[in-house]
Amino acid sequence: MKRVLLLGNHDVVLYNFRLEVIEALLAEGNEVFLSSPYGERIDDLVRLGCHFHEIEISRHGMNPFEDLKLIKAYQRLIDEVKPDIVFSYTIKPNLYGAIACRSRNIPIVANITGLGTAVEQGGFSQLVAVLLYKYAFTKVQKVFFQNSENRQFFIDHKLALGKHDLLPGSGVNLERFPALEYPKDDIVRFVFIARIMKEKGIDSFLESARFIKAKYPNTEFHVCGFIEGTYRGDLAAYAKDGTVIYHGMVRNIKEMHRQMHCTVFPSYYPEGLSNGLLEAAACARPIITTDRSGCREAVDDGISGIIVPLHDQEALNAALETFMAMSYEEKKAMGQAGRDKMEREFNRQIVVGKYLKELR
Repeated sequence: MKRVLLLGNHDVVLYNFRLEVIEALLAEGNEVFLSSPYGERIDDLVRLGCHFHEIEISRHGMNPFEDLKLIKAYQRLIDEVKPDIVFSYTIKPNLYGAIACRSRNIPIVANITGLGTAVEQGGFSQLVAVLLYKYAFTKVQKVFFQNSENRQFFIDHKLALGKHDLLPGSGVNLERFPALEYPKDDIVRFVFIARIMKEKGIDSFLESARFIKAKYPNTEFHVCGFIEGTYRGDLAAYAKDGTVIYHGMVRNIKEMHRQMHCTVFPSYYPEGLSNGLLEAAACARPIITTDRSGCREAVDDGISGIIVPLHDQEALNAALETFMAMSYEEKKAMGQAGRDKMEREFNRQIVVGKYLKELR
């Protein structure tokens, strides 16, 4: 039996995308400890047999004093739990968890779910991030990447060389997200599923909703996800006038996909690999998304969805019009092609197997 500690920045991150890894660890008789801010999904994981240690994390910005407190909190946690290995996810748990593990000589496996805007913007912020990664990941056991662009960044900056491996994102549970019957209604429904923040493309989705609804009254536009504190857009106004229907945070997203004809995700955020797109495709729903790392990998352009250039509102509108012009059978076939791709390339059991290998 091993003692395994998982570090995350949100309960949903641990439950929605790591559940199968956690279940596999428990099934093999390991003791599993979780650390993240508290959320309702933690209760579900504790019921499975996990132990939970709450540590608050500010997900945005880099405050040296707050980050130092986080390192100290992780060091205390490691001293208490005495894990045999640590699995970390998202930027701050990766960086500061690795620093804490380095100081306690504990192996850690980091999962790069995206490099963040500080790295993407270049300049001083990128330099600081590279130096942090260089120091933190000196003794890391493995670094998992969710797309080849992020891995190439590590190669170019000589970070953790020889310890890289590429995952199919977080993978998707093909049983939890089965192929769903394609809707036959006269209404064509589009959905945006993500955290509500500008970089995820919500404003572009709202603009397209207004444009398409004016030309095609038989459409609906739905928005699912919690609103980030940094978002300053007009979602409330669009919802109030009926342009979109806002559902908030949806617990059972499969049932949302059951009603939808297409998932639209015009993101320019530095994704690892979009879990929302993997789940939509697994449910046999076509995808319209952007040509950026973390999104394009989930789609075969023109076959299982449509890829549009970044920051191109006209191209996004045109893609939705192209979709509207397709026949029912064409839309259904596009969705099935996405399901086939998920079965070939993105089964979450691939991810589970790689984590068990690192544990052993």
